[in-house]
Amino acid sequence: MPFGAVLAQVGGLGRFQVLQTALLVVPILLMASHNLLQNFTAAVPPHRCRLPGPFNATNGTPWGGNGTLEPAEATLGSCLRYVGSKPGNGSSGPRRTEPCGDGWEYDRSTYVATIVTEWDLVCSYRQLRQMAQSIYMAGVLVGALVLGGLSDRFGRKAMLMWSYLQLGVMGTCTAFAPNYATYCVLRFAGGMALSGFGLSIACLVVEWIPTSHRAITVAITGFAYTLGQILLAGVAFAVPHWRSLQLTVSLPFFGFLLYSWWLAESARWLVLSGKAEAAVRVLQRVAGINGRKEEGEKITVEILRSHMKEELAGLKASYSVSDLVRTPVIRRIFFCLCIVWFSISFSYYGLAMDLQNFGVSIYLIQVIFGAVDFPAKVVVTISLSYVGRRLSLAVALFLAGLAIIANIFVPTELQTLRTSLAVLGKGCLSASFNCVFLYTTELYPTPIRQTGLGFGSTMARVGGIVAPLVKMLDESYPLLPPAVYGVFPVVAAVVATFLPETLNMPLPDTIQEVESRAKRKPKEDPKEKIPLEPQEKAPQKEP
Repeated sequence: MPFGAVLAQVGGLGRFQVLQTALLVVPILLMASHNLLQNFTAAVPPHRCRLPGPFNATNGTPWGGNGTLEPAEATLGSCLRYVGSKPGNGSSGPRRTEPCGDGWEYDRSTYVATIVTEWDLVCSYRQLRQMAQSIYMAGVLVGALVLGGLSDRFGRKAMLMWSYLQLGVMGTCTAFAPNYATYCVLRFAGGMALSGFGLSIACLVVEWIPTSHRAITVAITGFAYTLGQILLAGVAFAVPHWRSLQLTVSLPFFGFLLYSWWLAESARWLVLSGKAEAAVRVLQRVAGINGRKEEGEKITVEILRSHMKEELAGLKASYSVSDLVRTPVIRRIFFCLCIVWFSISFSYYGLAMDLQNFGVSIYLIQVIFGAVDFPAKVVVTISLSYVGRRLSLAVALFLAGLAIIANIFVPTELQTLRTSLAVLGKGCLSASFNCVFLYTTELYPTPIRQTGLGFGSTMARVGGIVAPLVKMLDESYPLLPPAVYGVFPVVAAVVATFLPETLNMPLPDTIQEVESRAKRKPKEDPKEKIPLEPQEKAPQKEP
């Protein structure tokens, strides 16, 4: 591909690519913190009705050491309390009860303060806790739709900086939310921003990295998210108050905004958006950072346009969502990826809800869930580079579905086996996320890459919203949720086999290029490899 030759001319995988990727990876550590934050900020501690008058907690009688809640004879469970005094000796019959009319008392030995304890989101109000998370996920969904398209129109860097600012402001304001309604509105806006910067980072990373190093680079971003899950457990343990925790994971985005001015806009996007002069300046700057200043000075607007003559000739004045379904190959890719993205997220969140029933510390569970991803992503990274994208994705999905379905037939007393299968399924789904993220960026051409990735992310958010609804059916049909969670990855594995392979293929720059590739046999290219030793040779030219 002509642009691949330009990228090699300015240094290929040089000092600039390493530094820019590192600066883009750091915010991903906090992406997990925001996605999973309500595991801690909305945790539900043990609670009971607050007793009226001299029996309430202000007089100290119901509380034990370290903020633990002692039993009280005047309460019945966590949502009812007895009316009147206990009957005397010889009296019979049940005592009358009533709902908690004076609020609740909470065990603060583990959670100092959460939105549940602050706004009493328990008993008849307990659904508001889940609604807050659904509203946040709806924000992520809207952000994928809106900001994904805007990034293709106004640039990756512009949307990245706006998303940093929006998340920093909205996350900080959330920490000072005076009531539940304000909290939900601010979380919705924060979810939009998180989706926006995630999509922009993905495109900036992929569009500046040569083909031969793309898989390992995307894998590094996946490892950063995994590490972020583990770090969240430590931060939440050290900062037990929900407002302080919300502030801790939001303020760093102002720092990310400050250094994002140094980042380079995608040269591919600049050229294909009619900003060739800006693209030349960016490429010359990159060449200077990579120690190839003389090579960079040889690049001119005329040379760049001549290199990308075919791609520029195929450009339309503007692109829209309709371009995702206008041509047959892109249309097939679009529908297949929608099914795959939905299935992975749907089963991932469905399985995660089951894995929470371990009966151990939530902080330990968070660490385990994060640690499981490391071996899964190492294996899939190697597989992506040597086996291919399509087969790696299909196998990971099939194994995930098989593990979930197999768990249906394992007796509950075999807890170790059930846990092992659940961990296998979760690891395979995490690997699938890595596969489909890279695969999506390689399947769509540059003008609609961000829009296509945005729609994939949208389907993932829809899957995350639908998963809890299916889980609600387990009271009436206990076998239905795990069966559905297992069937969807298997179906997605079959669907994935209809996608074209992209191993060793350059990024397409036009829709016509994607359509024409499907009609001809790909050229033989050297295998994409993960470099284990420093390469002394000049960067290999992208075909």
